[in-house]
Amino acid sequence: MYDPLMDFFKKHKDVDIFCLQEIYKDATKDKVGEEWQDDALNLFSDIQGVLTSYKGYFRPAVDGCYGLAVFIKDGVDLIEEGDVTIYDVGQYRGGGNHSRNLQYVKVDNGEKLVTIANVHGLWNGKGKTDAPERIDQSQAIKQFLDKVEGEKILCGDLNLLPDTNSLKILEEDMINLVKEHKITSTRSGLYKKSEKFADYILVSPNIEIKNFKVLEDEVSDHLPLLLEF
Repeated sequence: MYDPLMDFFKKHKDVDIFCLQEIYKDATKDKVGEEWQDDALNLFSDIQGVLTSYKGYFRPAVDGCYGLAVFIKDGVDLIEEGDVTIYDVGQYRGGGNHSRNLQYVKVDNGEKLVTIANVHGLWNGKGKTDAPERIDQSQAIKQFLDKVEGEKILCGDLNLLPDTNSLKILEEDMINLVKEHKITSTRSGLYKKSEKFADYILVSPNIEIKNFKVLEDEVSDHLPLLLEF
């Protein structure tokens, strides 16, 4: 939903930090396939062109051109940015399966350090239930978060159902805001399957939540999640 997505960023320039998944940067059709629309191949640059008062950070997961992105508004005190591997599949491709990374930014909000982890969880072509590789992935995410100094926020498309053990691992010492606020779906009307959960935000207990909600903007088959803290 290219045009609605660009309009979304124009409308929400009061947001300090955008965390995005499934972003292409300088991609070519010989890498991603001829079926891809031209306006998807440089999505990172196009978003940066709209968010002119933000600095974009891209962390690829596949072929150097597809992965995660965070856009941070000028004036936000960024201490550190990087990524870590949370699932390594080698060169295997199939069923949407590829290596996965966690992108993180550490910011100083004037009172404390807050690390925001941005994740697009493993898709194995077998739904969003538990699997050994998903358990391993959640343990890798938790190992990273356990080492974080200060407060922490985990967000993204985790590709997990709410009752999975893979999600329970991430809920240890963290508050799942989707469950806490009794959210019934994180999917837009563009998504026709029955599973209505994929996206989550989890926070450490000392994060003061001012507002959390699922926005109604139809910019993809996922709905945007908004957290004010």
